[in-house]
Amino acid sequence: MSKHFSEKEFESRRNDLAVRLRENSLHGVLVFRQESMYYLTGYDTFGYCFFQCLYLGSDGQLALLTRMPDLRQAQITSVIEDIRVWTDRAGHNPVHDLIEMLDDFSCNGKQLGIELHAYGLTAQLWTLLEPVLSNYCDLADVSHYVNEQRVIKSPAELEYVKRAAELADDALDQAIELTAPGVNEGEILAAMHGAIYRGGGDDPANEFIIGSGENALLCRYHTGRRPLSEQDQLTLEFAGVYRHYHACLMRTIIVGEPDSQQIAMHQASIEAMQACQSMLKPGVEVGAVFDAHAQVVDDHGFKNMRMNACGYSLGTTYAPTWMDWPMFYTGNPVIVQPNMVYFLHMILFDSASSKAMTLGETVQVTEDGTSRFSRHGLDLIVV
Repeated sequence: MSKHFSEKEFESRRNDLAVRLRENSLHGVLVFRQESMYYLTGYDTFGYCFFQCLYLGSDGQLALLTRMPDLRQAQITSVIEDIRVWTDRAGHNPVHDLIEMLDDFSCNGKQLGIELHAYGLTAQLWTLLEPVLSNYCDLADVSHYVNEQRVIKSPAELEYVKRAAELADDALDQAIELTAPGVNEGEILAAMHGAIYRGGGDDPANEFIIGSGENALLCRYHTGRRPLSEQDQLTLEFAGVYRHYHACLMRTIIVGEPDSQQIAMHQASIEAMQACQSMLKPGVEVGAVFDAHAQVVDDHGFKNMRMNACGYSLGTTYAPTWMDWPMFYTGNPVIVQPNMVYFLHMILFDSASSKAMTLGETVQVTEDGTSRFSRHGLDLIVV
């Protein structure tokens, strides 16, 4: 029950990666991204804050080097059979343990791919790793290889995204029910998380965003809570999470009566969302989706309030962020394909009036357009 995909699906993913390694004359790859490890093997841990490395050979051979606390983690959650442990002790460089492991797969003098874009591979670790590996093998940065596989979701993955979206809807239900003058933000946040946990969901890869009053203009988590006023605005950006797959929603809820500016900002957000979903279809460049958003917002006279990106891919991600590759910004040449999953967010913040308006939801790219996951509509929420 701790392995959330069939061994056949894991094998197919690794085989696809091995084919790409062979096509690019790479003997193997050093995997450092936790998302990649989970995707390829099921290995599920937050132990990537320490040194660990998964090796996958172009011949399909597989081995993991990790610490003792993650030995059983790997045994129980993954399909990895060859698990090596390096020992914590003063002055020890685990890179030498990695070399010993790589020797068993005849990597000396060969060309290996490496995931350099990985939160677990810190600059400090790289200063230990690079001098040793540079004298051992040739390295090529292949950080994009597994990312490009993960962006297209399998039927099993889409089922997890669907469940995550249901949990996100449940969390929004709780937020709407509780939002009222005098209610503390912490009560709302607790209820939202509770709905997800009760539904079998997971912790998100980053904190939920919640802010009222002038803090409704923030789209990052911040510490501190306040009770809602009689006339207020509450911005929420959050994710339902299931088996580490994320489905996000974003809303600004109005407490009291919305004013004409907030209504106009919401209308612009709806039209921008519709424009983005109309543009988001197979064969289109990702950057064109952002341009559709910007055109609508700018035509409404809100150019100075918008962001320079309007969403990103979602999938299975680990802390510090649920934002996945690729992102919607102008000029991004990535081509949209069926079964990609994206979070589209329309964000308008007016510092002059301290007014906020946001609208965001998760969609799946279909053969000819998009399909929404959420059962919630896009109407302005007023309590």
